[in-house]
Amino acid sequence: MTNALPQMMGEAPAFADLLDQVSAAAPLDRPVLVIGERGTGKELIAARLHYLSPRWDRPFVKLDCAALSPELLESELFGHEAGAFTGAVRRHAGRFERADGGTLFLDELANAGMRVQEKLLRVIEYGEIERVGGTQAMTVDVRIVAATNVDLPTEVEAGRFRGDLLDRLAFDVLTVPPLRARPEDIALLAGHFAQAMAHTLDRPGFPGFAPEAMAALQGHGWPGNIRELKNAIERAVYRSPPDRPVEEIVLDPFASPWRPQAKAAARSDAEPAPADTAPALPYDFRAGIAAVEKSWLEAALAAQSGHQGRAATALGLGYDQLRHLLRKHGIATRQTPPSD
Repeated sequence: MTNALPQMMGEAPAFADLLDQVSAAAPLDRPVLVIGERGTGKELIAARLHYLSPRWDRPFVKLDCAALSPELLESELFGHEAGAFTGAVRRHAGRFERADGGTLFLDELANAGMRVQEKLLRVIEYGEIERVGGTQAMTVDVRIVAATNVDLPTEVEAGRFRGDLLDRLAFDVLTVPPLRARPEDIALLAGHFAQAMAHTLDRPGFPGFAPEAMAALQGHGWPGNIRELKNAIERAVYRSPPDRPVEEIVLDPFASPWRPQAKAAARSDAEPAPADTAPALPYDFRAGIAAVEKSWLEAALAAQSGHQGRAATALGLGYDQLRHLLRKHGIATRQTPPSD
């Protein structure tokens, strides 16, 4: 098996410090916890830990703990015996068995339930697993590298994560800096992604970025980090003429004057709209209710351009009910059918 050490680019001091920490932790046969925002490259850090370790020629197995239900996650991690549950027609080797001798990367570990956390603790302490539906313990030799984008000490305080498991996972904690902490690397990474995209498009080369485009890249906060940057660069390159520098960076691909507007969540009968102010007493209750009814009817009609059918739907009323209320409050409007 060849060494597949992942390429990671950057010159920022925060990034250089992280790579030094990875190099120091990699040879030690202990669990490592990788913390970072989405899109920062936590999986690449895990792969680098594996391929710089003595286990580099053994399996590097990955599992996203957020992608499976608690039951499926347990089965996928530890395997199951035939007949362990409905649909288990044959024995299934879990990720721990497949990673034996190598490294198991558990992404989004904070999503694992308490039962899985308890079994992970046993693996770390005793090096043993037991398939779902099985009775025989099996010894495995696996290094665990876990990653998450949430603060696990806070999860422990909230009772959602086991403190004893966190203690054992956190032999060393590597925190991946977000892209906004690496401004020196934005131009470097952008050029790399652009060259790769030009090659994908079978273009002879990449003519670079116009000053306004680079200013847009440098001025953005990149909440999606490197993944967001990569998408923005690839989108800009394929939309630009092949023989001219990129002039426009579309940071929000959803931006459009025709973008559908989010609908307000319907309010249930148990959650009436709150009154703006409590009236001073004494107060004419019936007159106040009538005024509120009339104002709501007029507002709904205005929002629906006078269309009574759509106004009735927006208010949760039947068409005949709306017509009755309009007559009751003397609201004159053109009559429109319940639907177009």
